[in-house]
Amino acid sequence: MYQGDKLENGSRPIVGKLQWWGRVIGNHHLGVGAPREVDVLKGVNMSFRTQAIGKLRFDDRMQGTGAQVHFEMSFALTLKRAGWKIIYDPSIAVDHYPAQRFDEDQRHNFNDTALINLVHNETLILLEHLSPLRQIVFLSWSILVGTRESLGICQWLRLFPQQKEIASKKLRASLQGRWLGYQKYRNIEKHHFGY
Repeated sequence: MYQGDKLENGSRPIVGKLQWWGRVIGNHHLGVGAPREVDVLKGVNMSFRTQAIGKLRFDDRMQGTGAQVHFEMSFALTLKRAGWKIIYDPSIAVDHYPAQRFDEDQRHNFNDTALINLVHNETLILLEHLSPLRQIVFLSWSILVGTRESLGICQWLRLFPQQKEIASKKLRASLQGRWLGYQKYRNIEKHHFGY
């Protein structure tokens, strides 16, 4: 992936994994090694067997305008749950130059609506695909710890000295997105599973 006109360097042996407590490891643009089965695809060039997709469509419950964040995670987890293998091959490379976005999700600029949408989508997807015990662990971990992108309290404490009010805005947006995703999951749980 290019940031401006510089190719991002690095290598990660672990990509596309959903950890037991709900943390998603992406790093697809830095993956190395042999082709392998993964749990999720995130921000990658994807191709699927027509037979696997069948009548599967992109989830219209995802929030956002333009390309809804995490749609590919939902797609991959749904296929995996249906018994298909998701294979990641780091040797298939695409020169990716992130384009200007024309929605609320502007690259490298904080936007509370974009973060709310991201966290909402992540929460809805993971709650749908985790067992009840793992759902509780995920919600607890995401609120208490979180990630540098979707803040929990520990991440807010870590980032506050450098980011000040932006860190607080990120925490508020993350918690709001978490709550909205949880509410949507609870409202649709009884009558919707899959697409």
